[in-house]
This record gives sequence, C-alpha cells and structure tokens, in this order.
Amino acid sequence: MFLSVFDMFKVGIGPSSSHTMGPMVAAARFLDMLRASPFHFRGLQASLHGSLAFTGVGHATDRATILGLAGFHPETYDADRAEAAMAEIRATKTISPPGLPPMHFDPATDLHFDYGPALPGHANGMILKATDAEGDVILQETFYSIGGGFVLTATELAEAGGTRSQARADVPWPFETGAEMLEMARRSGLSIAGMKRQNELKFRSSADLDRGLARIWEVMNGCISRGMQGEGILPGGLKVRRRAKGIHDALMAERGLNLVAPHTINDWMSMYAMAVNEENAAGGQVVTAPTNGAAGVVPAVIRYWLDHVPGATPGRVGEFLLTAAAIGGLCKHNASISGAECGCQAEVGSASAMAAAGLCAVLGGTPEQVENAAEIALEHHLGMTCDPVKGLVQVPCIERNGLGAIKAVSAASLSMRGDGIHLVSLDAAIETMRQTGHDMHEKYKETSLGGLAVNVPNC
Repeated sequence: MFLSVFDMFKVGIGPSSSHTMGPMVAAARFLDMLRASPFHFRGLQASLHGSLAFTGVGHATDRATILGLAGFHPETYDADRAEAAMAEIRATKTISPPGLPPMHFDPATDLHFDYGPALPGHANGMILKATDAEGDVILQETFYSIGGGFVLTATELAEAGGTRSQARADVPWPFETGAEMLEMARRSGLSIAGMKRQNELKFRSSADLDRGLARIWEVMNGCISRGMQGEGILPGGLKVRRRAKGIHDALMAERGLNLVAPHTINDWMSMYAMAVNEENAAGGQVVTAPTNGAAGVVPAVIRYWLDHVPGATPGRVGEFLLTAAAIGGLCKHNASISGAECGCQAEVGSASAMAAAGLCAVLGGTPEQVENAAEIALEHHLGMTCDPVKGLVQVPCIERNGLGAIKAVSAASLSMRGDGIHLVSLDAAIETMRQTGHDMHEKYKETSLGGLAVNVPNC
C-alpha cells in the first residue's frame, strides 16, 4: 500500500479538508469533465448531502463549491481574488470558469442543501450538474469528499469497494498494516522513515522530495507564527475569541522565572496547536495533517521538539513527516481519517498517532517503539465524537488539537521508556477505530445533531 507523504500533507485552506477543500477539488474535477465533453453548457447546479448539508454553512462548503466551479483550487487559493469572484457571481448570476464559456449560476437557487438521507456512498456527498440552454441536465456527477481533501466519484468509490485506499505493490516496501511495516523494517534494517523515503523515490527525485517536505514544514510553521499574532473574534457567529496570542505573550513573560511549574510545557504545546487551528477557523492557509480539523497536532509537536527538546535539528523534520505519513496512511487505508465517517477519533486521534510516531522516530526510537507510540496515542482517542458547535471548526476542535498534541508527546515518551513490546498493536487500535466509527450514531459524526453541538448555546 502506498499513500504519498504529499497525499497526507496537502497545502490548502480552512476551515475543513472534507467540507471546504474536498468540495472545491470536486468542483475542479467537474470542470475538467466539462472541458472534455463535446456538449455546449449554459448553466451549473449543485446539491450538498449528508454532513456537507448539515454543517455546510459552518464549514463554508457552499462558498467552496461555488469558488471551485469558478476555477479556484485550494493550493493556489487567493483570498482577495476569491472575494471579488464571489461578489461578481452574486451580482451577475454567472460563473466564468477558465477554458469554458460563461454559465448561469444563481447561488440562491442553484446550490441546494439537501437535509434528507445521505447519499449511499459516504456521509459527505455532493452532486454537480451542467445544463443546456433550456435548463435540462446534460452532464451530472456524484462526488464524495472522504476526508483529508481526498475526493472520489461514485464510480471510483464503487470500484474501490468503499473508502479504503487501494493497495499498490509498485513500491519497494508496500506495507498495508503495522505488522507488515515492522516485519519489513526488520528485514530491511531501515527505519520507518527510511522505507517511506524509498517508496517516495519511486515517483520523484530525492531533491524534489526534500523540497516538498521543506515546503510542508514551511507552511505549517508559518501557520503557527501567524496564529500566534492573530487577534480578534473568529468568524461564524459563536464569537470565539482567538487565544493563542494571549497565551504566547503570557508564556514569554514567564520565561526566566524560577517558579514556573514544569507542566507549563503543556501550555506551549497547546498554544502551538491552537495557533494553527485558529488560523484554520479563520479560513487561512493550513496543511492537512491528516485533515484541517486536526491540522494543529503534527506542527505543534514538531515545533515543541525544535524549540524545547535539546538536540533537535530542523534537518530531521523530513524524517518526522515521513514517519507520520506512514502512520497516517495506515489509519486511512484500514479505517478512516474522516470525522463524518468515524468521528473525531479519525481526525485528532489519527493526527495524534502520527505526531507521536514522528516524535518517537526523531528521538531515536526503534520501529517497534514508533509503532507503540502511535498505538498509545490512537488508543486513548478511541470513541471520540465529532460534534462541532454550530458546525464550525472551532468548539471543541481548537482546544482538542492542543490536547491531541500533549497526548502525542506523552505517548512518544512512554514508548521510549519501553522496548516496543506491548499488548495492544497499532493494527488492533486502527481496527477498533473502524468498528467504533461504524457503530457510532450519525449525530456524533460531524452533523452537529448531538453532543456539544446541541448542549452548548449556538450564539
């Protein structure tokens, strides 16, 4: 099985990889279908289903869909240009995608939130349609946003047999499970990052790989830095105030004092993660890690390691990311990284496992200790629901990333105290996450119909 590090870590925009980035990517794919078609199109329509409908407004799914149909893509998103495009579309009721003729689209009537049963393939479904001059639909496609910015058509989903990633054997070390990963590490004498690197080099040069990894960390670290300076109220109506800057300022003021409690290091980790997720909530540029809702955990742990752990060096960030991506790939391949499919255990839980593994690796852990660190972190997120208040990626998501980072560091540290031999395997934890997600009631899976979403005032 092979999922690239650049599949797990994608540069995009907030607030959601599944509900913002995914629909934008789906719309871009639909435009490609139109460009390849012999028909002459005069109008566009879209409908959002399941979780995309129930929490779509809070996640800006409608806006992302419209901008995607206008030719925008998450990785090259320009906020000012997007604002101008939205204003023009509302005023003219026309979308003009690159390489296609202008087409009628009224956001008020041509984008529909369907609050009925979800589409059969996945909780995050959407249908895009193109019409002729008479308004008849002449091309239609169903897309599923399956988490982390990954998008499949209905046909692709059926051919894949579900959202489980398809195995690929055209890489040197095609492990599909944690057990296979450890067996291959023993046989090869390579670290998990070493095997992952060899797999990546099947598709790109060493220089391109290193540049890509550096770019990922550059965007992650820049997001932390912006978040530590951001002030004011986050959009969406909950009136959630940005807190990362205030926490950072207080921590800096305490530096050098003799009476600072040791547990203050937890505040640093939480602050780094919250900085990222406040940027995400504001619609800023983030890296899926493995999703936007969990985007703060991995960068927070890397920043903690670089800033607070003796001997840490930026030159090993790539090793951290490759290790984390290997663990994230196992979570996605054998369970899910989608909150709408398996709850927040699949998002922050997977992110914490990834971060724990990455940290354990750069601390000198063996492959067995790395696998153990990931298992500990994931095991103690099992059963976590996805219940965002008002459908916004704010409460409890922002603080939850901070706690996920703290758990990741604790898991790595505990694992380093042992030899990697433990009762529960990473494979068992991932399978438990899959089963728990299957059994979890849909009101706890990113629909905002249960949990905190109905027990906290929305205004």
